[in-house]
Amino acid sequence: MFPHDPNLIAGIEGSEDAGVYRLSDDLALVNTLDFFTPIVDDPRAYGRMAAANSLSDVYAMGGRPVTAMNVVAFPKNKVPLAVLHEILAGGLETCTEAGVALVGGHSVQNDDPFYGLAVTGVIDPRRVLTNGGLRAGDRLVLTKPLGTGVIGTWIKAGDAPAEVVEAATASMLLLNRAASEVAVARGAGGCTDVTGFGLMGHLSEMTRASGVRVRLRAGDVPLLPGAAEAAALGKVPGGGKANRTFFAGYASYDPALPAETVALLNDPQTSGGLLFGVAADQLDRALDDLRAAGVAAAAVGEVVAEDEAGRIEVVS
Repeated sequence: MFPHDPNLIAGIEGSEDAGVYRLSDDLALVNTLDFFTPIVDDPRAYGRMAAANSLSDVYAMGGRPVTAMNVVAFPKNKVPLAVLHEILAGGLETCTEAGVALVGGHSVQNDDPFYGLAVTGVIDPRRVLTNGGLRAGDRLVLTKPLGTGVIGTWIKAGDAPAEVVEAATASMLLLNRAASEVAVARGAGGCTDVTGFGLMGHLSEMTRASGVRVRLRAGDVPLLPGAAEAAALGKVPGGGKANRTFFAGYASYDPALPAETVALLNDPQTSGGLLFGVAADQLDRALDDLRAAGVAAAAVGEVVAEDEAGRIEVVS
């Protein structure tokens, strides 16, 4: 049990994307840290997507990131330092795009490289988006297509088509800033970003925290180009298999769904999109706003009822 602090709005207990600490009636800090090992060959692209992934946790809470610090491990005796320079340059590019001040960082020698950011953001404590805000009747909106996990495995195998790599990379480089702004403006209740636990895992966290049951329409879930092919080729990462097993107790799948579809719903994402709920009368406006901002969003389901907390019914 952690000591109680009345100013801690979101902490470790709620499986939230970031911590939120109230400083005053109209100002709170958002804190998060994230990093991962390379999943693409281009070091600058890797740095950019790792930074975007780190910033996403602040956006998922409805906040605005303001400062960041580099978190780096690098095998300097095995890989030229010019590669590290490219990774850090990519991270700086993303921070600059987001209007975030990069204020320092820390590095260690390690056999396996990893990179990410520790991020501090700001938010109005009365407008924090959490896992537990879904309401009966809400429509579920997903702001990026799925498939970075299976495509990343395909990339590691060395034979992923160039156009598939390019589409996945572009998706992972896209900031969730506009998606967050629309979610807040359209009165979203619950919100999260879809990352390592996959769509099913993160949706399960939301349904349990909100005490609701949802229906997910698999046919409406957008996929990256090549994602279905990668899954059919068996490029399913270990994390995806673990996700399906771990969250199986909360899910029921239409027996007609192909195995590849189920795999993609559990596919661990890197720098994935936001998943949030909006009232039915705000859905069309939210989708229009997102598309106007260049976000390829889709309505993928609805909150059915405030019962059977955590249940996800997946239909075709």
